[in-house]
Amino acid sequence: MRMIDIIICSKKKLVNFKLISILFFIVLFCLPNQIFSQKKEIYVKTIEEIITIDGEFNEKSWTIADEIGDFTQWFPTDSLKATNKTFVKALRDKENIYLLIKSAINKKEYVIESLRRDWGGRALDGVSFIFDTFNDNTNAYFFGVSPAGTQRESLVFNGGNDYGRDTDSSWDVKWQSEAKIYENYILSEVKIPLKFLNFPEGTKSWGFNIYRFDSNTNERTVWSPVSRNQMIINLAFLGKMVFEDPLGKSKAPLAFVPYINGLTSKDFENNSKINSLNFGVDVKVPIGNSLNLDLTLNPDFSQVEVDDQVVNLTRFEIRLPEKRQFFIQNSDLFTNYGDSRDGRPFFSRRIGVAKDLEGNNIQNKIITGARLSGKINEDWRIGFLHMVTDEDIKNLIPSNNNTVFSLQKKIFSRSNLSLLVINRENTKEYGFVDPNERYNRLIGLDYNLASKDNKYVGKFYLHKSFKPNSTKNDDDESFGARIERNTRNSTIEFGGSFIGEDFKSDLGFVRRTDLFKITPQYTLKFYPNRDKLIQVDFDIGMWSYYRPNDNFKNSDRTISPSINFRFKNQSGFNVRYYNRNTYLYNDFDPTGLNPENPIPAEKTYKYSSIKFDYSSNEGKKFFYSVEPEFGEFYTGMKYSIENTFNLRFQPFLTTSLSINYDHIDLGNTFLAENIWLVRPKVDFTFTKNLFWSSYIQFSSQSENLGINSRLQWRFAPLSDLYIVYNDNYFIENTLIPRLRSLNLKLTYWLNI
Repeated sequence: MRMIDIIICSKKKLVNFKLISILFFIVLFCLPNQIFSQKKEIYVKTIEEIITIDGEFNEKSWTIADEIGDFTQWFPTDSLKATNKTFVKALRDKENIYLLIKSAINKKEYVIESLRRDWGGRALDGVSFIFDTFNDNTNAYFFGVSPAGTQRESLVFNGGNDYGRDTDSSWDVKWQSEAKIYENYILSEVKIPLKFLNFPEGTKSWGFNIYRFDSNTNERTVWSPVSRNQMIINLAFLGKMVFEDPLGKSKAPLAFVPYINGLTSKDFENNSKINSLNFGVDVKVPIGNSLNLDLTLNPDFSQVEVDDQVVNLTRFEIRLPEKRQFFIQNSDLFTNYGDSRDGRPFFSRRIGVAKDLEGNNIQNKIITGARLSGKINEDWRIGFLHMVTDEDIKNLIPSNNNTVFSLQKKIFSRSNLSLLVINRENTKEYGFVDPNERYNRLIGLDYNLASKDNKYVGKFYLHKSFKPNSTKNDDDESFGARIERNTRNSTIEFGGSFIGEDFKSDLGFVRRTDLFKITPQYTLKFYPNRDKLIQVDFDIGMWSYYRPNDNFKNSDRTISPSINFRFKNQSGFNVRYYNRNTYLYNDFDPTGLNPENPIPAEKTYKYSSIKFDYSSNEGKKFFYSVEPEFGEFYTGMKYSIENTFNLRFQPFLTTSLSINYDHIDLGNTFLAENIWLVRPKVDFTFTKNLFWSSYIQFSSQSENLGINSRLQWRFAPLSDLYIVYNDNYFIENTLIPRLRSLNLKLTYWLNI
């Protein structure tokens, strides 16, 4: 008997799968943790002397500070010592912690992206350090300094398993840094006020690590060793920072961040103009040592960078990243639930964005909001978010209360058990609102596994949604499980999830319902002893989707083997093969340009393609990536190529040009289509405080040309003046003006 037949022999509620998930949960919950080896330590003495942050080794206190070195490579290998030595000293006084980093170099050359804050990239020079102030190996503060003295800082959460997903670079605090380049070394000096870091009163140690990107040797080195099969920021591998004297209370100041925004715009479609002057304020209130209350009144996000346009050839909505700072900070407390791809119960972009009468996304004004987030104690974290959105009677959009509550309990060394409650509800009765749409609620429980050495990671979750007139027969649950075993030479992962036909989360991102998914994946890793080639990965994965209410018909299946080559100069080459089966339940036009002649429904389509991906060394002034793909596509053929070209004139100018081209020919009865997406971008950083960027996006699929130009002047710490120009055009043989606007926004950060 087939496995799928065994699963579906009971009722549609998938009782057997639930039992399997519960057993899986018990296994995860009881999974033993492995014992760590002795941690490295750095001893921090207490001083009275005032240290000037100037990138010079001229204070007497530095001569008495303990020094650490002994860095090991993480890239290109994790079995050798660093070629260029790095030495670190640390001190503290009553209000600050100080670091002095001496980075040896063999030539006076370095790679930086720009003078902009929150720099990043695989090939950029700099030193970065991590403070785990609660010693939980789960959440931490991240800081970095480039050879030009530019700063970056982030919050790290979820154990630091994934650099892009488990960090929040929108977090900003006032701290000092300076770097100077000498004949044989770079000297970086750092001062971080303790008041901006949460920690338990009386603590004597933090988790700590520091790593370095060195373009001279093309190495990434780290003080406390991290296996190369793990992320370099993974919090499972921290050393210890031990203080001579216990730390006192964390005394973060009360902060007011008012803004004023002047807007002038013209809507050419409706021949209307808007001239407005708006005011608002954010208030940041520290509560004890570890909690933060953020309040916002009439928030404005006009200075936020525009979304990247994408080509969507799928049947489903594309999830775009959140860029609004208020929603990003401590976002893991609200977003790290469910299936991150198909069943995320909370997606912050649902707040403040709605659809007009024609189905287009429009901004829906946020009136006020509040967010409480942080640690209750060493084992408990809490998150509470409440936002009130305004009504738009013209577009039949009601006012809503949007509330999210999250409670997280640490389990064992690095795992956690989390409770989620979501409520979206109309603030009053509206005649144009369907009674069944007055509110939507959800309750969920997630268990996130992370073993002490991060060899095992996984998740179990169970969510249930509620709406008016819900019944016990509604198929309104979502649940799933995933386990991953990651070793130096292999990674094996298996996951499964279910989303009921009636499951609904208005504040979430759910691609589709009536879904049962299984996703096995296996990766085999090799490390050739070669001068140039350092790693080869063989990978095979399957993503298979079934419709439980249609006798578990297989609606989508993709089998994808690949081989990936990684080189010492940080370039990479990948070849991936796709074999796809797709059953269409509805007529479908993948191009979005021929809705009157779609691909017919109620039929299974089998097609395959092959994709190549090459990315060059990002340490060069000119670097690029090329991704061609060609093969079958439903009833015909598709050829695609994605190109990105980057040119850097450090430290002042970076430019990029992205060109995406898709040629789709579905056969004799369909028109062949050529789809273009062109995105040039220019970024000037005149100084560490003055930036200008311009971004142009042309999409033939959406028939739109967009221009975004943004000037930012940081005239005081965390205080900015923005001038933002936006212009949009329809493309119909010629350019037709659509919408044009000019924003002047001033924000000022005031500590009380």
